[in-house]
Amino acid sequence: MHFVKAKGILSSQNGMNLYRGCLHGCIYCDSRSRCYHMEHAFEDIEVKENAIELLEQALKRKRKKCMIGTGAMTDPYIPLELELQYMKKALTLIDAYGFGVTVHTKSDRVLRDIDLLQRINEKTKCVVQMTLTTFDEELCRKIEPNVSTTRERVAALEKLRDAGIPTVVWMTPILPFINDTQENIEGILELCAQAGVYGVINFGMGLTLREGNREYFYKQLDQLFPGLKEKYSKTYGYRYEIASPKSRHLMRVFHQKCGEYGMVHDNEKIFRYLHTFEEKEERRQMSLWD
Repeated sequence: MHFVKAKGILSSQNGMNLYRGCLHGCIYCDSRSRCYHMEHAFEDIEVKENAIELLEQALKRKRKKCMIGTGAMTDPYIPLELELQYMKKALTLIDAYGFGVTVHTKSDRVLRDIDLLQRINEKTKCVVQMTLTTFDEELCRKIEPNVSTTRERVAALEKLRDAGIPTVVWMTPILPFINDTQENIEGILELCAQAGVYGVINFGMGLTLREGNREYFYKQLDQLFPGLKEKYSKTYGYRYEIASPKSRHLMRVFHQKCGEYGMVHDNEKIFRYLHTFEEKEERRQMSLWD
């Protein structure tokens, strides 16, 4: 862990990363890609020590309320968050200034802040996004070794549902020759339906490999799935987009099952939902009397 002074905290799309780097150890992580110009070891977490101060300044300057997003590059609920509590402080500010929030994580540590999330959702909108890649718990521990397991994440989604907080699942990436099976896709979607998620995001049955994350991914394949790196190299070479040979069939299964369960499965519609700020009716009525 090391601390830095950041110049800003919100992107042009109102996204923020309180930390840079991760200890989750997911073998496919795109955030390892060199194009993101992370100048330190990925596991050496960079902490933006002035993040909360910058966030408050940014929220004060906003002329219109909007959704604040976090978790696109680094999970906000890495173990270090339990000590530093930057996410809790950020949510407290977002709540105080009346903004909405969407949080993307793979950790059931998000439940620590369920009261805050619920309070934000009662006034505006709070959405928790959770990544699920495999129905198989043993496989989950191999490809995502240091995060909450699939069952633990689903249990968190159910608790969020019970608290009235809407959720979205990212079913990505799907790794060719590893978790690209109909059984896996159907198993994940059944869990999503069970947890009452609003929608499921999927960018196709495959993954992306760029310089930086490709090398790490192949190293992990050698350790966890002997012989599979050679199969990837022979099948895909140095392609950026790595599609499963079963992609078309699995996408049909995906859309069919989502439709049967009544879950939104149009990425654009889900992203519009995530980015649309809402003010609850009761809150609007109260503001008329302020």
